[in-house]
Amino acid sequence: QVQLVESGGGLMQPGGSLRLSCAPSGRIFSAHVMAWYRQAPGKQRELVAVIISGSSTNYADSVKGRFTISRDNAKNTVDLQMNSLKPEDTAVYYCNWRRHGIPNYDYWGQGTQVTVSS
Repeated sequence: QVQLVESGGGLMQPGGSLRLSCAPSGRIFSAHVMAWYRQAPGKQRELVAVIISGSSTNYADSVKGRFTISRDNAKNTVDLQMNSLKPEDTAVYYCNWRRHGIPNYDYWGQGTQVTVSS
C-alpha cells in the first residue's frame, strides 16, 4: 500500500516561511489532483491549496498571496511554500493525492505539524 509522506513542518515565528513537501513511499500512477489540507485543534479539516492536472491551482482565501503550491513532475512531489506565516496558520497539514479512472486512488499523508508562534 502506497503512503504519502510529508516533511518540512516545524515551529516558526510569525512572518517567517516554511516549505512542506509530499512524496509517495513507492511507485504510483500520476495523480490528477494534488492538495494540501490542514486541521487546527477543535476545527474541521479545510482545503488550503490544490493543483489540478498539474497546472490549475486554487487556494483558500485565508492563504492567497502567501502560500504557493507547486508540483515537481521529475521528482513526483508536491510542495507548499508558506510565506508570511501567521499564528492562525498553526495546524496539522496533510497532503492528499487523487486519481480518477483506471487505476484510481485517494491517498492521504500522516500529517505534519506546523506551529507559528513567537
